[in-house]
Amino acid sequence: MPTIEANNLTKTYRVYQKQNGVLASIRGLFHREYKTVEAVRDVSFSIEEGEMVAFLGPNGAGKTTTLKLLSGLIYPTSGTAQVLGYIPWERANAFRRRFSLVMGQKNQLWWDLPAQESFQLHREIYRIENAEFDRRLDELTELLEVKKLVAQPVRELSLGERMRMELIAALLHSPEVLLLDEPTIGLDVISQRKVQEFLRFYQAERKITVILTSHYMKDVEALCKRAIIINDGEIKHDGPLSEIVDRFSQHKIIQLQFATGQSTENLERFGTILERSGPRTRIEVERQKVPTVLTAILNEYRIEDVGVQDRPLEEVIAEMFVATDSDVS
Repeated sequence: MPTIEANNLTKTYRVYQKQNGVLASIRGLFHREYKTVEAVRDVSFSIEEGEMVAFLGPNGAGKTTTLKLLSGLIYPTSGTAQVLGYIPWERANAFRRRFSLVMGQKNQLWWDLPAQESFQLHREIYRIENAEFDRRLDELTELLEVKKLVAQPVRELSLGERMRMELIAALLHSPEVLLLDEPTIGLDVISQRKVQEFLRFYQAERKITVILTSHYMKDVEALCKRAIIINDGEIKHDGPLSEIVDRFSQHKIIQLQFATGQSTENLERFGTILERSGPRTRIEVERQKVPTVLTAILNEYRIEDVGVQDRPLEEVIAEMFVATDSDVS
């Protein structure tokens, strides 16, 4: 049985449409116009125990709404879901002790108190034995390199340090399912890397099931082998991360190192020039034309080095979102 399973999950909202002007505001007191917004539409997927899955999409695609449904924070309009065998929105105490939700834009720690005080509150809420609590806290603070910071008020910590404290709070009760909504948003490169390394190690050691939403493709590529892509409330892709470029990108990039003194004119006829720097050139070429283009270039020019690579994952996914938005409009 899958650890997480969603079947035709749908969530709609009625949004009040306020008109401009005083008269329109007065009319709105007696007759309000609403628009129905489908945040999530017939979303279905299943995730097995121990998987770490990326949940990707543009802002407003339905990612956070789906995580809120799976954590029981909101009720669906229709459809069903099970997490660890529980229906999330029934909010059984036994279920709430077995998962954690971390939202990068919302704090669960008390702002003016040291993080260790919030950790003690979590110990009481989740009824963690003192010895077990001390062991887990010591392990997590050591792994995340914040042992010396737990006595400082949270407001005095940097954004990266606060996020690491948030992760500790989420993991103190050893959840079996971890829902991460933009955990590295706004973090600097060093803090992002520390969080990535910790999540990769912790998930591999504990075999917990993780859903990760992120706009940073480096997070996704470093941590996940499978990706679910959602846009306009619908699933657009569910499969290996490695298949996204093959499935949705129509181009590859040819990197060329020309011999010294070799003219590089008229390369535009082979494809789109992405970069020209001295003897080095990068050309974007349609996938099916790569063998023909390479043969023509090698026959016509003196080349010292050549390479073919896929386009960056973030570019391919961004194009998917733009294409979907264009289709809708």
